[in-house]
Amino acid sequence: MQDADSLKPGFMIIHGNRLDDLRELVVNWMQRYPLAPLENEVVLVHSNGIAQWLKLALAEDPDNGGCGIAAALDVQLPARFLWQAYRSVLGTETTPESSPLDKAALSWRLMRLLPQLLSKTNFSSLRRFLQEDDDQRKLYQLSERLADLFDQYQVYRADWLEDWAAGRDQLKHIKGGVKPLEPDNLWQAELWREVLADVGEGALEQSRAGVHKRFVARLRESGQRPNGLPRRVVVFGISSMPAQVLEALAILSRYSQVLLCVHNPCRHHWGDIVADKDLLGHAYRRQPNRSSSMATSQHGQPLLAAWGKQGRDYINLLDHYDEPTSYRHLFEGLNGGRIDLFNDEPPSSLLGQLQSDILELRPLAETREVWGPVDVALDRSVRFHVVHSAQREVEVLHDQLLARFSANPALSPRDVIVMVPDINAYAPYIEAVFGQVPRHDPRYLPFTLADQGQRGRQPLLIALEHLLKLPHSRFAVSDILDLLDVPALRARFGIKEADVPILQRWIDGAGVRWGLDAQQRESLDMPAGLEQNTWRFGMRRMLLGYAAAQGPELNGIEPYDEVSGLEAALAGPLLTLLDHLEIARDDLQQPATPILWVERLQSLLKVFFRPVGDAEELLVNQLLKLLDDWLRTCESAQFDEPLPLSVMHETWLSGIEEGGLSQRFLAGAVNFCTLMPMRAIPFKVVCLLGMNDGDYPRQQSPVDFDLMRNDYRPGDRSRREDDRYLLLEALLSAREQLYVSWVGRNIRDNSECVPSVLIGQLRDHLASGWRSATPEALLHALTQEHPLQPFSAAYFADQPGPDGLFTYSHEWREVHDSQAENLSVDLLPGLAQDTPLTLRQLAGFVRDPVEAFFQQRLKVNFDNDELTSRDDETFQLDGLENWQHQDRLSQALKRWVEEDYRSEDAMAELDLHVQRLQREGKLPLSGFGTLSASALAEPLPDMLERYHAQLQAWPEIEEGQTAATIAAHEPTPGLSDWLGGIRRNAQGERAYLQLDSKKLCNDDSWRWHNLVRPWVRHLALQLSEPGCTTILVSLNGDVVFRPMPMQQAQEQLQSLLDAWVAGMREPLPVACKSAFAWLEEVGEGGEDNDAASEKARETFDGGYMRTGEADSSFALRRAYADFDQLCASGHFASWATRLYGGLFNHLSSSRAGSDQ
Repeated sequence: MQDADSLKPGFMIIHGNRLDDLRELVVNWMQRYPLAPLENEVVLVHSNGIAQWLKLALAEDPDNGGCGIAAALDVQLPARFLWQAYRSVLGTETTPESSPLDKAALSWRLMRLLPQLLSKTNFSSLRRFLQEDDDQRKLYQLSERLADLFDQYQVYRADWLEDWAAGRDQLKHIKGGVKPLEPDNLWQAELWREVLADVGEGALEQSRAGVHKRFVARLRESGQRPNGLPRRVVVFGISSMPAQVLEALAILSRYSQVLLCVHNPCRHHWGDIVADKDLLGHAYRRQPNRSSSMATSQHGQPLLAAWGKQGRDYINLLDHYDEPTSYRHLFEGLNGGRIDLFNDEPPSSLLGQLQSDILELRPLAETREVWGPVDVALDRSVRFHVVHSAQREVEVLHDQLLARFSANPALSPRDVIVMVPDINAYAPYIEAVFGQVPRHDPRYLPFTLADQGQRGRQPLLIALEHLLKLPHSRFAVSDILDLLDVPALRARFGIKEADVPILQRWIDGAGVRWGLDAQQRESLDMPAGLEQNTWRFGMRRMLLGYAAAQGPELNGIEPYDEVSGLEAALAGPLLTLLDHLEIARDDLQQPATPILWVERLQSLLKVFFRPVGDAEELLVNQLLKLLDDWLRTCESAQFDEPLPLSVMHETWLSGIEEGGLSQRFLAGAVNFCTLMPMRAIPFKVVCLLGMNDGDYPRQQSPVDFDLMRNDYRPGDRSRREDDRYLLLEALLSAREQLYVSWVGRNIRDNSECVPSVLIGQLRDHLASGWRSATPEALLHALTQEHPLQPFSAAYFADQPGPDGLFTYSHEWREVHDSQAENLSVDLLPGLAQDTPLTLRQLAGFVRDPVEAFFQQRLKVNFDNDELTSRDDETFQLDGLENWQHQDRLSQALKRWVEEDYRSEDAMAELDLHVQRLQREGKLPLSGFGTLSASALAEPLPDMLERYHAQLQAWPEIEEGQTAATIAAHEPTPGLSDWLGGIRRNAQGERAYLQLDSKKLCNDDSWRWHNLVRPWVRHLALQLSEPGCTTILVSLNGDVVFRPMPMQQAQEQLQSLLDAWVAGMREPLPVACKSAFAWLEEVGEGGEDNDAASEKARETFDGGYMRTGEADSSFALRRAYADFDQLCASGHFASWATRLYGGLFNHLSSSRAGSDQ
């Protein structure tokens, strides 16, 4: 170990093709030349992943080559470090913490200046663009784009800005030429001068380019090391830097030791190789080459030439500063004195051979000679997978990783990285596939998601986004319920999670649909005065219901009496929330100055959120800090003009996405992340998903006024070149396996979709340079196409292995079990019923035996118990709503008919109840409501009159109730219930009258399914003497069940009870409507025939423009997917006769007893 004082300044550039070798050198260098005990080691990186990976190596045990601890490390981004260095050298008095010409401040300065400049001649193009910009959104976006462009100019084209500031409207080229600015672009130079004039004297010197120039000059003139500069700077894992940054590091190396580690894919000089497409362009020039130097360019590795432009230019830039002889001697005790750490290990796989070709700059012709045939069965280092969707990509990946972990016990999840073009697009699929496996399941794979945006993921941020859209919100029920799903908002208003379903029930019951009130609706271009179904309408009903319970209406408000008891306290927080939302809406829709916006938004956070947990506390603090920073930026830019919400919204929340590039990267699990520059950390398995044409390289439309796009200089950044070089880095960082997948088949028509052009280049290169050891083509052997569905039978043909079609999702195998296996399931044991059945239970079973099995035996309810929030007011009543309202009206008027009926008052009495429905918000608004009310009331007077006539025919009502009892006999439970409401006529005959708002018959047939429940009650009525008639008064006629012998009724009820016992052991193979369709075709006492079966099939399965019985029942669909399965046991006909034959025969034999 050397003395701390032996550190010598200098610029040392170390090349290597493996990042782990470079990392080892950095660790050894720090050990050999340590800093003073309290001195920080400055490390410059471009990603948190690289920084974390380097720290892990430093923290390794000394026996394993580490330092035992990673401490006193100052890890920074190059730009941030350089600005600190500028301030250290030039002084904090002349160099502020941030430049007034940095992007953030410049965008708001431009926002203020641009409207003042639009009248000038040179700004005509901008003037046209900014027309019809009432909300200033265009101005804001343009200002941001221009600020970003001028920020890039300061780094990459400082000479242009210097010329423009001096009044020279020209563009210098790297080769020395000068070209005047085109007339359409003169506004850029003029705008730059206006910005400098606005900043004030010395503005150019305060720009990043100006500060850099002064920094370089000061260090060249300085005779001693300035205070504040670190004695050593390590630059690690950065694949490209601007020439300005390299110049700063080079001049800094006069006084500090700068160790720059370069990930160089090739050991030879490759700065002159040219991509094939460029060679092709040169070949078609009119003038021939003077010499044969083009042959040198053609001696290159095709992938390196096509993908390596960014790295090639970067290394060429480094060559201007590199003097190996000045520092080679310092490495005599490290790596055998080598400063070029290129790996000489012979390759043992196709992937290794490909990497070796790049390392040795091997042309394609030499590749064919050097490498032998590839045995794909043994060499699994490169694989391609073609699927139909992103979801299938992740499902296939999960199975493939499980196979690799099974085949290689030494491989662990932390050895795998999965990179995609956009992690936000893949995150739902990853969580759905990898997250659905329980931790105790052997198929569970730990995983982490890095680089996710917070705005669409954090509940508090999602709620905040909604609040910032209040001026344009409809205030729909679902919007408010979404807010109540956010824990921080519930905590602020004292609402518990268990309270939300109660509030949801009240909101739906009170008739709330959307809109704060009529005035707010009117602001959305609705007619005036539409208060019904708004929040004010609903809250008034709730509060009146709490105060008056079931009292009469008050000032047109119908009380909603569900708000009562201890739960009623919830109405207060809900009302408070709505009041605050209304206040916030009114505030946010008014433009305001920056200082007023900060006050508003700070208040918004305080009023609506109380953070739950440390993570939300941190998030709220970040949001508050963003506001403070933005206000300081506006003050720096002298911006104090009113801004609309649309601009403020995006300005504030866009900042939350900036900052750390990853979360929990390298956390000991399968790492999912976005393909990003400088993330070439070596992993044993590198997986690339989403390599689709058009998705990668990622598309980025250039800005029309970006003058750099047609004037490339080495060191310039390009998104497309970034992505090409990133793919090269990913290929080189894979140590054992490279896994690539893309959506190669159209999910609709299975047509072929080509992969990314870069993957196409890789596949073409493999096909041209290697051959398979078998007759099968190499690319075909390396590529696996997958079926559309994860449950395809093809997956269960072979045992799981590293190749071929297989799946570890054994649950899908059940899909392919034979029908015989499904039918061979043992029956459940009989259901122990301690108490007799009620008529309601038995009638429910007869009406739907299959659903009764799930509900009564399995305790499974297929109905959706959760209230569905309706965001739109009713415009037309559907069939169910129409029946519900008519049933309510008929039951409400039943007592009036029984006690005080007068036919001339029927419509008036009916109108009172219809108006109540309107006050409750149950009917449509305005004219729609009038039409609906008329349709509701139209058939009811006739029904009520017929009911009154029956009451007159049966005037006497029996006192008390009659018991209906059948004794239990093992294993059949008994039946026990009470029957009331029986009436008598003058002859002493008995009858049960039922007012039924359903339609019980059509013109030529019965609606059998509506008669089943009354029929079971009719059978029970026959258990006492004398027999009893059942009269059903319905909307479209009266239906009469005649009395029958007691013995016959007992036998039928006993048969139904026996059927219930069987129906609790298995879902009976019968369905009510289909059974009656079959009975109608075979007739009374008939036998099964093809016509009857076909009619039952049509009823069960449905047909063209006709919904089948199975489609309207989850239980039926779950037990019997189609009519063939329903009839597979051969018992459909017998159960149809047993359950429904009695009703069918009774009405068939007494058809004349119906009065329609």
